[in-house]
Amino acid sequence: MPDLAQRLAEVDARIGDAARAAGRDAGELTRIVVTKFHAAALVRELHALGVRDVGENRQQELSAKSTETVDLADLTWHFIGQAQTNKARAIRRAAHVVHSVDRARLADALDAAAEPGDPVLDVLVQVNLTDDPGRGGVAPDGIDALAEHIAASDTLRLRGVMAVAPLDEEPAPAFQRLADYAARVRAVIPDATWISAGMTADFAEAIACGATHLRIGSAITGERPPRA
Repeated sequence: MPDLAQRLAEVDARIGDAARAAGRDAGELTRIVVTKFHAAALVRELHALGVRDVGENRQQELSAKSTETVDLADLTWHFIGQAQTNKARAIRRAAHVVHSVDRARLADALDAAAEPGDPVLDVLVQVNLTDDPGRGGVAPDGIDALAEHIAASDTLRLRGVMAVAPLDEEPAPAFQRLADYAARVRAVIPDATWISAGMTADFAEAIACGATHLRIGSAITGERPPRA
């Protein structure tokens, strides 16, 4: 726990520094701790340190950990990985926010997975910032149509955009493109103000380009255990 607390404090200090450098208020930012491959016990330790936003990129881990920590009612679970349509119901049961909606079929599957009385599901359009169609995310020329499709759904609430910085490009120009794409989404849904961008190595650049949600893993959680 002491090491975890120290890492969390150090990352939060760096986030604060980056926010000040960008002329922004760190209180406007949501820091999501990604607990990939770690046991649910780590989520409990994070919760004890004040963490309320946690993320997973595999449905199986999301479902298991959210069930094991169901007593921590003030946790917000973010699903940040690529989603298969046949996992939509399980994801919807466990997640409060889905960052990786990149096609209409997935939006439809998440919408159809709602049960009577379920709250609306917050979702983001994942944008592909590369020229590789194999990477996750909708191509830029499909953003507007996908945003409109989500906006027309019955049980989804479009919150904004998400992206991962390309591996072969400096993050700042990529995140600036994402900020431009976010403006296009806001033209469809004015309240869709979230920009999910920035991980351990590039969250300062993301903050400078308007990111509102940061997805940070091992810098806080420590070395990941081997994948089960």
